[in-house]
Amino acid sequence: MSHDHHDDRPQLTAAQAAAVLDPPAGRNGGDLVVESLQGLGATTVFGLPGQHALGMFDALRRSSLRYVGLRVENNAGFAADAYGRITGEVAPLLLSTGPGALTSLAALQEAAAASAPVLAISSQIPTAGLGGGRHGYLHELRDQQASVRDIVKSVHTVRTASQIPSAIAAAWESALTAPHGPVWVEIPQDVLLAETTLPVVSAMDATPRELYPRPELTIAAAHLLSNAERPVIIAGGGVVRSDASGKLVALAEKLDAPVVTTFGGKGAFPWEHPLSLRSWLEDRHTTDFLEDADVLLVVGSGLGELSSNYLTFRPRGRVIQIEADAGKLESNHPALGIHSDAREALSDLLEAVEPREDADAAERVRTVLEKVRVRIEAQELTLEQQVLAAVREALPDAAPSFWDMTILAYWAWSAFDARRPNTMHSAQGAGGLGYGFPAAIGAAAADPTKPVLAVSGDGGAMYSIAELATARQYDLPLTWLIVDDGGYGILREYMTGAFGETTGTELSRPDFVALAESFGVPAVRTTPESLAADLGKALAAPGPSVVVLPALLRMFEPTHL
Repeated sequence: MSHDHHDDRPQLTAAQAAAVLDPPAGRNGGDLVVESLQGLGATTVFGLPGQHALGMFDALRRSSLRYVGLRVENNAGFAADAYGRITGEVAPLLLSTGPGALTSLAALQEAAAASAPVLAISSQIPTAGLGGGRHGYLHELRDQQASVRDIVKSVHTVRTASQIPSAIAAAWESALTAPHGPVWVEIPQDVLLAETTLPVVSAMDATPRELYPRPELTIAAAHLLSNAERPVIIAGGGVVRSDASGKLVALAEKLDAPVVTTFGGKGAFPWEHPLSLRSWLEDRHTTDFLEDADVLLVVGSGLGELSSNYLTFRPRGRVIQIEADAGKLESNHPALGIHSDAREALSDLLEAVEPREDADAAERVRTVLEKVRVRIEAQELTLEQQVLAAVREALPDAAPSFWDMTILAYWAWSAFDARRPNTMHSAQGAGGLGYGFPAAIGAAAADPTKPVLAVSGDGGAMYSIAELATARQYDLPLTWLIVDDGGYGILREYMTGAFGETTGTELSRPDFVALAESFGVPAVRTTPESLAADLGKALAAPGPSVVVLPALLRMFEPTHL
């Protein structure tokens, strides 16, 4: 039986066919960019215009794409990252050359660490300047790609208009192939500006390759798990990214295996489930419990620094590691390494394992959680727990939250019940400041039907103040909680602990309430006692808002020292 591959291809309507032969006048390379994005299914793009990128931005006028423009390229990158995490779709990010491109790199590092599908499309100096000659073009770099290549999954360079759709399709496919991640396309200024008579891009195909586990590895893993005495599961960000929480719960219940989630895997397993160890990874009681497992299933995590209690974790049993990033397989611990998308691997394991019963599993979980509770209670950190509880009370279950690198976020990594998968996000992948608020902008653009919460300290907030203008301009439903302790609070703690005194951690800062109001954004100063009510009211109101909490929070004692 012969198969005609043409059957699968998109067919043009009569009207489209006519348009092919007589494309509209006044189109340029930028039109091919936006037509390609539309053909691939994009609806929203983020970015910031610049001189070399004007061809792309002009073409946006002739498209149905919605443009969300931020005030700093790095923040535009964080917004695209959040859009990609929330939707699971590719988030296009339009950038200019040189300084514009380079300013986005810290955000792309976070997207790479967290596996967020961001498609950065940067302009370039004119084609004549490519190749490392020193022509003296504005924004010129000897090799712009070289600055990017260490960060993104793939780099695609365009030199002619006809290469644009293929380069964008290849990048799109790369961004969505597990593990998701940021990709880079760059197009010279003259190619973007040159008029084109090429037909309008009508339909594109960039289906990502599926990453399935090898069957012999599934059988070996299923055998180990089915015959384990004390199996335990560590669920990482890969479970969230691949939308595999349901499979994870089913497998844990079939095996009676306790589950701990990493900070990137928050919400992947129900917090109140009898088998839930929650996410107390920075705790020696949890580490001991994981080390005691005779079979440890690690799904969608590389067991890096944060997920291994700062590399103090030493598993004694057999480790099975399911990971879509081949470079992370066995990078920290010897394991039965399964290179696969988490969802596909969990699905196959679920069919292959034999059910096992462990009457003591839930009791062992309760014992660990009780030990953790007693340890934290002994440190008299009631203010911190009160503030975190107030945030949880005010935040609707389905509302996403975005946490900057700040003490309250470090508490939340361990102690916050995310309630739903893919609702709690932080910058813990790359660990840069300034993520929370611009990321919340991206999430609000992705789904304006739910309020979005951003949490920052006063130090991190100063990275993103400009985006108050963006939140107001697009009237986005988000609330920014700024915990103001007059400095870089966690660095203050680290330096005091290490050196007995601090350097460079104390900050003068604005009146955040007055500053927000100057942008036309309503703001309120709150207290720990009134936080739940004030935050709830802000989240329920339409449009952007700011809640400022002056408070000096402390971290719980680490156990890895």
